[in-house]
Amino acid sequence: MVRALNAPLSDLTSWRADWSGLRVAVLGLGVTGFAVADTLAELGAEVLVVASRGSDDHRGLLEVIGARFLQHPDDAGVPEELLVFGPQLVVTSPGYHPDHALLLWAAEAGIPVWGDIELAWRLRDKVLRADGTPADWILVTGTNGKTTTTQLTAHMLVAGGVKAAPAGNIGIPVLDAIRDPGGFDVLVVELSSYQLHWTHRADAVSGDSGALAPLASVCLNIADDHLDWHGSREAYVAAKGRVYENTRLACVYNLADDATMHLVEEAEVQEGCRAIGFGLGTPGRSELGIVDGILVDRAFLEERHSHALELTTIDELHAAGLAAPHSVQNVLAASALARAAGVAPERIRDAIRSFRMDAHRTEVVAQAAGIVWIDDSKATNAHAADASLRASASVVWIAGGLLKGVDPAPLVERHAGRLRAAVLIGLDREGLRSAFARHAPGVPVLEVDGSETEDVMSAAVRAAASVAREGDVVLLAPAAASMDQFTDYADRGRRFAEAVRRHLGGGADDDDATPGAPTTGRDPA
Repeated sequence: MVRALNAPLSDLTSWRADWSGLRVAVLGLGVTGFAVADTLAELGAEVLVVASRGSDDHRGLLEVIGARFLQHPDDAGVPEELLVFGPQLVVTSPGYHPDHALLLWAAEAGIPVWGDIELAWRLRDKVLRADGTPADWILVTGTNGKTTTTQLTAHMLVAGGVKAAPAGNIGIPVLDAIRDPGGFDVLVVELSSYQLHWTHRADAVSGDSGALAPLASVCLNIADDHLDWHGSREAYVAAKGRVYENTRLACVYNLADDATMHLVEEAEVQEGCRAIGFGLGTPGRSELGIVDGILVDRAFLEERHSHALELTTIDELHAAGLAAPHSVQNVLAASALARAAGVAPERIRDAIRSFRMDAHRTEVVAQAAGIVWIDDSKATNAHAADASLRASASVVWIAGGLLKGVDPAPLVERHAGRLRAAVLIGLDREGLRSAFARHAPGVPVLEVDGSETEDVMSAAVRAAASVAREGDVVLLAPAAASMDQFTDYADRGRRFAEAVRRHLGGGADDDDATPGAPTTGRDPA
């Protein structure tokens, strides 16, 4: 049973609107799901959280805030308790596929479905700036580089005297950020394609102002990823393109990726919004780029037809660990976003000098006997792994995990010439195994058998060490998600680093009889 709303959802575009009594079903009880439930409960809504699982801590806290929990398997139908509850709104966590039974039921029943980002945008006026307005939002998406660019942008804003914070898919739920009592001038919001899928365009007919209107936005790049979730590349690209919708000042795009430019061209933006390109070559007007090793801005100055502003140098990026080509692109994109928000070039330079990359992003774990061990566990797709592989001439590549519907063959074929060997991990290695057999038959392939998490990285490190030579890089860049064998990419990277240190220190991991030891050679194609 679905009962009618007392007032349309289009009126609920402020923290100060009347949300009391609104019946909301929240799908999922992870970090995002709990933030949604906590926020809605604070507003006085009636909240029923439906999830296949939830931590004891979160379930206990739901009781404290006055929300209810219904444990319901993902592969089951619509539970009777949800039907009786009669939600007027469904707010879904990003991981729920659009074809999930509960979302299909909501669509058939005519129940609106929001994501946490749309809810947060509507509630962003809880804490206002000194001028009485809510914080501006800057949106960041792309197949790769989102987190680094989000952090860089926020770091640049802070260096420029702006009270800013990163939020969203980066780990801090945006609903927590908008409720921070200290408030912010700008929120830099990292958005996954999942989150963008559940945002909506401005609706002039209904007058619903719930659609996001960021100050500036960027799609860093587009490559095949999450095709299993979206169902097609076209749907994935369309979701990414929503980042530009309704942007007020600057749509930033990648000159080396035509898909991002086309998304800007197709976006419905606000009057006066500019398209700003970034790239590794000499920039044209309204672009950021590089001239003689200097990163320059030819977009945010009056004399851009004849002048450019210096931001930083490649040498300074080397010192900050940001000199790899994909990292330079991230710096340029972040600089464009920060410049759109008014940060001076000298403050951007200061920010870059003090910035440090997060763990598990092309992080050097150890160097010994002329071999460099690098943790890029954050490379959870082929596009990210491609950037890591390009940075080294001779690589022992540790790869594998959940491929998310993406064929690894083009990646293997592209880098076969730089591979000393490959070490395959993951519960399903057939896709990678076949790719090597077809496109890199001369590359030795070692496989880590066994599914015990504790053994995987120890075995992978031993296998890599057995083939690595002086001058090689042993690179963990799996080109796959981690959840088949690890908690997340950070857990995978941490275990890799620990295994490397134990191995180089002569620890107890040298017994080849340990479960999960690698098998050498290659299975038949």
